[in-house]
Amino acid sequence: MVFKRKIYSKMLEWKTVSHGESALMIEGARRIGKSTIALAFAKNEYEDYMILDFAQESQDVRHNFEENIGELDVFFRNLFLLKGRDLPKGKSVIIFDEVQLFPAARQAIKFLVQDGRYDYIETGSLISIKKNVSDLRFCKLFLRYFEDDIRLTKPVLHILMRAVIVRRNAGVFFKKPRKIRVI
Repeated sequence: MVFKRKIYSKMLEWKTVSHGESALMIEGARRIGKSTIALAFAKNEYEDYMILDFAQESQDVRHNFEENIGELDVFFRNLFLLKGRDLPKGKSVIIFDEVQLFPAARQAIKFLVQDGRYDYIETGSLISIKKNVSDLRFCKLFLRYFEDDIRLTKPVLHILMRAVIVRRNAGVFFKKPRKIRVI
């Protein structure tokens, strides 16, 4: 189940204000939904998107970053051949997922943003590369925000009320812990 997160509005603000002049970095702890929110944003706000997951990307894609970033026409031609698809310019976003695992991609962002063909979103856990951030806007994603909890309260209360009505389910939620005797 995906629900709207507070960070989504910050991402919309970045897209509106940036006009492709900066990349967006979503950082936060592991397994809190960075990739999920980036993917949902890409699907809803762009004509097309591509995800480069550096936890799983091939050596060919990595080699393309290392060898061809100085020639962006060659870089994009090779990238699209390797990924088996093209993206419409000016209407697409490329997501660099788990960017902390491949520093060459983080270093390439400056050149890619200056080129202006696509928007870029990076996701990563515990990012330590924060030098030269003029081309980047940071958004921290936390497990949950208070505003997210408010939106979830009504469905959760509904579930708890149903559990109270059906007594056998209510015990799962409200059982008292047993005392353990030490002999």
